[in-house]
Amino acid sequence: MLVTDFDYYLPEELIAQQPCEPRDHSRLLVLDRRTGNIEHRRFYNLPDYLQPGDTLVFNNTKVIPARLIGAKAGTGGKIEVFLLNRLTSDEWETLVKPGKRARPGTQVVFGDELSCEILASTDYGGRIVRFNYSGVFEDILDRLGETPLPPYIKTRLADKDRYQTVYAKERGSAAAPTAGLHFTPELLDRIKAKGINLAFITLHVGLGTFRPVTVSNITQHTMHREYYSVSPETAALINQTKQAGGRIIAVGTTAVRTLETVGAGGFVESGSGWTDIFIYPGYRFKIVDALVTNFHLPQSTLLMLVSALAGRENIMNAYHVAVREKYRFFSFGDAMLIL
Repeated sequence: MLVTDFDYYLPEELIAQQPCEPRDHSRLLVLDRRTGNIEHRRFYNLPDYLQPGDTLVFNNTKVIPARLIGAKAGTGGKIEVFLLNRLTSDEWETLVKPGKRARPGTQVVFGDELSCEILASTDYGGRIVRFNYSGVFEDILDRLGETPLPPYIKTRLADKDRYQTVYAKERGSAAAPTAGLHFTPELLDRIKAKGINLAFITLHVGLGTFRPVTVSNITQHTMHREYYSVSPETAALINQTKQAGGRIIAVGTTAVRTLETVGAGGFVESGSGWTDIFIYPGYRFKIVDALVTNFHLPQSTLLMLVSALAGRENIMNAYHVAVREKYRFFSFGDAMLIL
């Protein structure tokens, strides 16, 4: 299967630069994956497609101000350090630009209260760094770090919390689980009032979100690992839903990857760990029945994942329709519901 099988034309003006307000007034393309039928709604219509006994599964990760701009000790050359995964209390897996200035042993200074040392290079071109600081690292990061926005968003956010979901809780992501950006507290209340369960998992979004597929045959692509956690309460609720005949509706591709990782045996096991699962057409889903998602970049692993659930022809047709109907794309864009 070729990466070019997942390409489509997108006019640049359809890439959303600002989020919709209110959050749940974004458009919603509803795709029936069995028939290929498409409906055009608004996100606040989502409860119309949910049934009592269904369980919506959300990723409650919280985006950290993961971009740090510093200077190389001795020369003053500008260096950007982008935090990906926390390995120990002081050591992180990162991306560093420019890489040629960031050899092991290099010291990077971000101010009087924070610096880091480059310890090692990774096999994908990243760096392992150790931070030196006085005080509480999280507080310093909140002061010095910047919230990372995807490179296709050119305008600065007036409210940095707008790149967080309303239920974000567990700090650690380098990017938002963007399907969840459409939910409001009021919409969540409406969903619960209808008898639909809400469950929360954690997957800290890392490098896999940013890495393009560079091989022509997608089966040769390797995903970067990301940390996940599933509580016993969440596992029990999902398993009970499945046993009772309810649907598991994942909110976002990160929730899908977590559920399919911990549910490989057909039921969800609680616990935490690292996943590098790569889902593409031909994959047989064990847990997820439906999906709330945003529109994804051409030739991306996320587009391949949704194609695995709905069928490549259905997805590519839906994307062509979305372009024709001028939906807004990517992080701050409109949403799709796959049933």
